[in-house]
Amino acid sequence: MPSSTAPPRSAHAPGRAAAVLTALAVALVTAFVLAPRLLAASGPGDALADRGSLVQAVREAFVTYWNSGDRDFSPELQQAVDYWFRYHVAKAVIAALLTIVLIALGVLLWKAYLRSGGLGTGRSAALASSGALVIVLALFSLAVVMANVQGAVAPFASLLPMLGVTAADGELGATLDEIRSRLAVHPGAGERAQPAIEVMISDFARYHIAMAVLASIVTVVLIGVSVLLWQRFAGTDPSDRRTRRVWAGFAVLSGVLSLPVLVVAVANISTSADPAPALLAFFEGGW
Repeated sequence: MPSSTAPPRSAHAPGRAAAVLTALAVALVTAFVLAPRLLAASGPGDALADRGSLVQAVREAFVTYWNSGDRDFSPELQQAVDYWFRYHVAKAVIAALLTIVLIALGVLLWKAYLRSGGLGTGRSAALASSGALVIVLALFSLAVVMANVQGAVAPFASLLPMLGVTAADGELGATLDEIRSRLAVHPGAGERAQPAIEVMISDFARYHIAMAVLASIVTVVLIGVSVLLWQRFAGTDPSDRRTRRVWAGFAVLSGVLSLPVLVVAVANISTSADPAPALLAFFEGGW
C-alpha cells in the first residue's frame, strides 16, 4: 500500500531551484570581486592589475599625454585605457548575469510566498523577507551593471578620478592647474583649444550620454513593469488578497523607482549637452 506521508516530488523543486540559484549568486558575487582584474590583465598591461600600479601608471601617462600636445593617447595611456575598458566589460557581464540570477530567485521566492497560505505565518514571513531582500540586491546589481557599462563606453573619463585632482602635487599638480585654467575659459574666442582638452570634454560627454541612455531605458522598463503589474492586480480575483497585495506592492515600487532613475537620465542629458563646466567642476573637486 503506497504511503500517504511522502511529499509530492514537485514540492521539493522550488527549494532545490532556490538553493541552486543562491549558490550561483554567491559564485557570481565572488567572481565579480576577483575575476575582472584577472580577465582585464589577460591582454596587454597585466602589471596594471594591481590597483596601486594602475593609479601610478595613469598619473604618469596622463602628464606625458598632456605635455605631448597630441590628440592621440600616448602608448602608456592607451594601455591603461584599454585595460580599464576590459575591466569594466568583465564587471558589467558578471553583474548582468548576477542580476538575471537574482531576478529569477526573487520570482521563485515570491511565487512560493503566494502558494504558502497554508504553511503558517512564520514560513510566509520568511519567504516574503527573503524575496524582498533578493529584489533589493537585484536592483543594486542592476545599478552596478549600469555604472560598469558607462565605464566601458567611456573608459578614459572613468579613469580620471585616479588622478586625485584635489591632492595632486608636483608635475601632475601643475598639469591639473593648467587644465583648470584652460577649461575656465573654454571655448576661448579665437583660441584653439589644446587637443587633449577636446578629447577629455568629448569622452566626458560620452560618459554622461551612456548613463542618460541606460537610465532612460531602465525608466521605460520600470514604467512598463508597473503598468503590467497593475493590470495583473486588476485581473486578480478580489478574494485573493495576498496575490493582489503582491501585485500592487511591486507595481507601486516599480513606479516609484522610475522617478529617481528618470532624474538621473535628465541630469546626464543636461551634462552631456554642455560638458565643459561639469568637467571643470570635476577637476576642481566638485564632482
